Amino acid sequence: MTRAAVPGLPSPHPIGALLPALFADDDFAQRFTAGLDTVLAPVFATLDNLPAYLQPRLAPADFVDWLASWVAVETDGAWPLEVRRAVVGRAVELHRWRGTRRGLVERLRLVLGVGAEIVDGGGAAWSTTAGADLPPAPSGELLVRAWPLSALSGTEPDEGQVLAVVRAGCPVHLSCRVEILPGPPGRAEG
Repeated sequence: MTRAAVPGLPSPHPIGALLPALFADDDFAQRFTAGLDTVLAPVFATLDNLPAYLQPRLAPADFVDWLASWVAVETDGAWPLEVRRAVVGRAVELHRWRGTRRGLVERLRLVLGVGAEIVDGGGAAWSTTAGADLPPAPSGELLVRAWPLSALSGTEPDEGQVLAVVRAGCPVHLSCRVEILPGPPGRAEG
């Protein structure tokens, strides 16, 4: 969809009909205002449909990326349009869970259609025993095991794409590592 001049798009408010009666029969005035109507018709069409522009599932493709900037969500132009629409539409939920296991698993599922298990090396530990030994230092590594959600797809997730999504949502103090699995861990084979 474009918001530029659209040949043949009628104006809902033709300027020539709004002119004083003196110009109703003036050929030059009518042709001149018809040219202005051609320029203004897309503006009226855009304004009349403004609510649709603000809904990611209805907005024009080029407008979805602009909406993404409004809600501060990162999209990649290489993602299919429907994935970008879904990410923008669920931006509030994704922001709520950003930096958590749940948020990372949901983003991987939404963007790449993969299941994931997150093994986090960081965290906190405590003991009810006074004077107990300190827990071991966290590893500082985030391990993501990813697998295709659909057995019908038959293709393994691309490790580079998974790593890119993980790095975008991984806390900066952790290093990230990705393992690609054929299916969910612990699944009985046979």
